[in-house]
Amino acid sequence: MALNELTAVSPVDGRYREKVKELEDFFSEFALIRNRIKIEIEYLIFLSKYGVIKKLDAEQEKILRDIYLKFTLSDAKEVKEIEEKTRHDVKAMEYFIRRRIAETSVADLASKIHIGLTSDDVNNIAYALSVKHFLEQFLIKELELLRDKLMALAQDNKRVVMLARTHGQPAVPTTFGKEFLVFASRLDRQISQLKKMKILAKINGAVGNYNAHVAAFSNIDWIKFSEEFICSLGLEANLITTQIEPYDSLAEVFHNLIRVNNIILNLDRDMWTYISMDYLKQKPRKGEISSSTMPQKVNPIDFENSEGNLGVSNALLDHLSNKLPVSRLQRDLSDTTVRRNIGVAFAHAIIAYRNTLEGLNRIEVDEKTIKEDLKSHPEVVSEGIQTILRREGVEQAYEKLMDLTRGKKLTRNDIETFIKGLDVNQKVKNELLQLSEENYIGLAEKLCDLFITNEKGIKKEPLASEIVEINDRYLQKEFFKYTG
Repeated sequence: MALNELTAVSPVDGRYREKVKELEDFFSEFALIRNRIKIEIEYLIFLSKYGVIKKLDAEQEKILRDIYLKFTLSDAKEVKEIEEKTRHDVKAMEYFIRRRIAETSVADLASKIHIGLTSDDVNNIAYALSVKHFLEQFLIKELELLRDKLMALAQDNKRVVMLARTHGQPAVPTTFGKEFLVFASRLDRQISQLKKMKILAKINGAVGNYNAHVAAFSNIDWIKFSEEFICSLGLEANLITTQIEPYDSLAEVFHNLIRVNNIILNLDRDMWTYISMDYLKQKPRKGEISSSTMPQKVNPIDFENSEGNLGVSNALLDHLSNKLPVSRLQRDLSDTTVRRNIGVAFAHAIIAYRNTLEGLNRIEVDEKTIKEDLKSHPEVVSEGIQTILRREGVEQAYEKLMDLTRGKKLTRNDIETFIKGLDVNQKVKNELLQLSEENYIGLAEKLCDLFITNEKGIKKEPLASEIVEINDRYLQKEFFKYTG
């Protein structure tokens, strides 16, 4: 059978292809071959700039660059045909380049292609570029869409007071906006870290010592060369390696993404629970069927599918993080198959993010149900009552409230009767009587305003973290003043 979405073994290339087809520009075999060719070509041009090979003019550089800039699927198939004979993917790519320049003004460079390099000089940079470009051009934008949706929900629901539950039990009130904000804030921090990630790469020969480079061209500063070449590709040079770049920086990206996935997994489960509690309603899609036998159901399938894909993504990311940085002595080939699954791990993550976003776009907060639930638990203000009583020096304040509330079903009248019978002055009683399920929310609404306006760059007052940073700089300044 011909390969299509119905015959693909992997759901990434089959059932979910429409959701992640953009990833083929970063992680397909075609993209990998094109990246390898780009690196070989740019390496040749850099050798020319350093005087290692003949000086290339602009037209000759164009001839070379067009090989990867105009690379086609037919070209990739030709590379794979060569690989069937060589049984070496990087060597096949080298021979392909030789064919392409055979009748051009740079035909004499055939012997210089891949000179001094080991295969992983090309491969490690190719994968590093794929991950870097995927983060910058795709992944971070997807996460920002999700974060921004959560911020919008936080803004819209910052005044919707709801019963919070700790250990699954009624605790104290919060606002639905604040609960959405928690996830927006957590995601925002991880996005910030992803943006700061520096991905390392190396181009230093068979065991990382530039042995062949120095033997053939001892007059070249190869350390400077490799730093400048790798930086020209937007990566950071790792100068101390074996034959392989150790992938520590990629593992940092994968671990960061695991944290992202766990935050979204947490969100999915909370949304699922709120839907089961009727706090959230789902807008039904016309024609959609949730159950083959129960026509009334609107299942939270978006959050459930997201949860499943996040689990697969995290399993792969965890293996990538643990396997890639570990190799035998200077090199083994156990990383080559594993690296080809980087895109699969990312694909399952993207499927999950889009499912979660779709789920969030379908939900509506049911304020009536939320309010009824809140009103049925007047005991949730007991924390505030006992805290004020302790402030006033009332003995056994906590215990008094525990005797009143624990394991009992109370009414608002029970709370008021208790307050009126306390041995405190009328001013304190009035303060206590003002506490209600609807207003006992602390700074929940203000926290929404503070984070959202800071995130949009409107508010100028510093956040607590910024104040700490300012204080740290001040203390360092004072320290150096006295120590010189």
